[in-house]
Amino acid sequence: MAAESTTKFHILLVEDEPVIRELVSSMLSDDTVNVVCAEDGIEGLKLAKTRAFQLILMDVVLPKMDGVTVCRILKSEPTTASVPVYMLTGKANKADVEIATKAGADGYIHKPFRSSELMELVDRLRAALLPS
Repeated sequence: MAAESTTKFHILLVEDEPVIRELVSSMLSDDTVNVVCAEDGIEGLKLAKTRAFQLILMDVVLPKMDGVTVCRILKSEPTTASVPVYMLTGKANKADVEIATKAGADGYIHKPFRSSELMELVDRLRAALLPS
């Protein structure tokens, strides 16, 4: 009989840069966190609508559909509106942050980032969502 999975916390990472996608995914994945990756906005939107995630980390500049548009769509739909969406991006000026916030983004993590920033975010969400 196969061992039962202990993975309880699901994160969607939408990032088009393979090196960053692999780095963030490997940094966040452990026995209680499952990271599912998408390479473009359309793929990310499809995954977010068809699977249950507790957190979405998404680049702003993505192929096929930008992250702000994906965020706006997700926040407008009842099944995904409550999922926290954090923009993970190199676009760091005040106007970009305001645009993402108006689209419904719950936070903004600037690239390059320290691994402690992502781990702190995941730890806070894990504490809020998982039973102790």
